[in-house]
Amino acid sequence: MIALVIALVVLPLVGAAAHLLGVRTHAAGLLSAAGGAGALGCALALAVLTTRNGPYRALSGFIYVDPLSAFFAITVAIVATLAGLGSIGYVQTEQERGELSPVQVKLYVVFFALFAALMLASLEAGNLGLLWVLVEASTLASAVLVALEARSSSFEAAWKYIIISSFGVTIALVGTLFLFYASSALALDATQRLSWAELFAHAHALQHDSLKLGFLLAVVGYGTKVGLAPMHTWLPDAHSEAPSPASAMLSGALLNTGMYAIIRFQAIAGVDLGRYTHRVLLVFGFTSIAIGALFMVRSTNFKRLFAYSSIEHMGIIAVALGFGGTLGYYGALLHTLNHAIGKCVLFLCSGEIVLRYRTRVATRVRGLLGSAPLLGVVLLLGSFAIVGSPPFGLFLSEFTIVRAGFASSGPAFAFLLLALLVLAFIAFMRTTADMTVGGSGSDAPAETPSMRVTSAFPLLAGLAMLLVLGVWIPGGLNDLIMHSIGAIT
Repeated sequence: MIALVIALVVLPLVGAAAHLLGVRTHAAGLLSAAGGAGALGCALALAVLTTRNGPYRALSGFIYVDPLSAFFAITVAIVATLAGLGSIGYVQTEQERGELSPVQVKLYVVFFALFAALMLASLEAGNLGLLWVLVEASTLASAVLVALEARSSSFEAAWKYIIISSFGVTIALVGTLFLFYASSALALDATQRLSWAELFAHAHALQHDSLKLGFLLAVVGYGTKVGLAPMHTWLPDAHSEAPSPASAMLSGALLNTGMYAIIRFQAIAGVDLGRYTHRVLLVFGFTSIAIGALFMVRSTNFKRLFAYSSIEHMGIIAVALGFGGTLGYYGALLHTLNHAIGKCVLFLCSGEIVLRYRTRVATRVRGLLGSAPLLGVVLLLGSFAIVGSPPFGLFLSEFTIVRAGFASSGPAFAFLLLALLVLAFIAFMRTTADMTVGGSGSDAPAETPSMRVTSAFPLLAGLAMLLVLGVWIPGGLNDLIMHSIGAIT
């Protein structure tokens, strides 16, 4: 199994290595996408092995892979594959227009791959300290992507992202230290006291007050990476300024990696502090949904609209974890996968719109169904999917979460969630519906680039996955989610 663990991290780097050795951008992009697909295969294999044989440990616990790790690795690998394919046409078009220099293209290919590899590596980390290092490293790698287009707004967004995210991760480090201190009475060596598996196994014996504070600081710290309000302020700027395939990675992969860390902390703290952990996550979750939905009402930049939607959906996942129980955890994990795919589709679609119209302002894009039918269909269907409309997967996951609310927390929280979801639906669809079926007034230039196959495929593949997940959950995926719940309860 160690070969799979190593390959999961190394394969996304293949395209970048080839590009550094002189392979042309298009071929390197195909190799990057192939590396992502290979990583997805490794993640699927790890999912099968860990559900059958139990968790895999290596290097004194520094490597730890269980069904939950495999589930999140699958999610990140799917996004990396789709975004890798979408990057090929986007980067080539920008380079042909002179918007990106050869140096910028090289930076994009290298740091895109490094970003994916670091996130996948963090999901295999069985040590809290190693997890923190990898998450901080992913911040630095992704910041290069945010600033890549070298506009003043891009540099500002990247700087804001580094400062806020690094401050948040520092808070997460303090939370980790409190958790380490909470285990001081245990007969474990220093390495074991930072091990997920050991801490979870001895969670009942951890010092109560230190555990409580450690969990709260971890939620605040890693919640900054997730984009939970009020630590979300970096997210709209970074997502809107990054190249669109990189935005897909930020929204569909990075946020989930931060949520993975929170889930691990909740699993440890929840043994003795169950109600406390639920209340903390409900507060941050509902605050994030409300802020995301309210800012969507005012957003005129469609990439910022998608970014605020990400804040809302991370809040939905936090609320699901706060509801708890099998239904709550099941809905949270299913929503994690659905949102990652859906937001990847929308950001890749936004990239094609930016290439075509050379604007991020929604009011300057009208009648996509007539002028660019494929883009119009993808944007319209992707929008219905991301707001939780049937028959797409997000409807099923949101329905599961609402059911969990009624089952565990009573009708008040469940109805509050429904009300916020309705607000988010109206705010989001008001903008994207005008972009797709609105009247004339579009600013598209006469010489618009034709969509490449490598750009169209991830859009259609992502929509197909969302549709399948809305009408049928494969047995293997259901088993993986149930085993993942078993790993944290």
